[in-house]
Amino acid sequence: MKSQWMLILGLLFALIIAVFAVINVDAVQVNYLFGSTSTPLILVIMISTLFGGLAVGSLGMIRVFMLQRKLKQLEKQLHDVVNHSLQATPEQEGQEEWKLDEPSLNENEQGSNK
Repeated sequence: MKSQWMLILGLLFALIIAVFAVINVDAVQVNYLFGSTSTPLILVIMISTLFGGLAVGSLGMIRVFMLQRKLKQLEKQLHDVVNHSLQATPEQEGQEEWKLDEPSLNENEQGSNK
């Protein structure tokens, strides 16, 4: 459900940017480090939005990659711990056995048994 809302919000944002860009079609002076040029504002807005989206998408993909790598590392650690605990002998664990306690009677049941 969360991904559907993210998709809807992304499409809504893209629509707003597109309408904003279409409204602003006048030529503007764009200054670069090496010179300047006269470019339609619609191109400046669309290219800036595209580069911003690529930057955010790239950072998101890097984060997902890092989280997947961390998940694999933690799964390997869990697998190692489980294998180690299954291979442990009773001598290594002090020969302790776990016993379930019998459920104790609560006050109402104790009163009715008297």
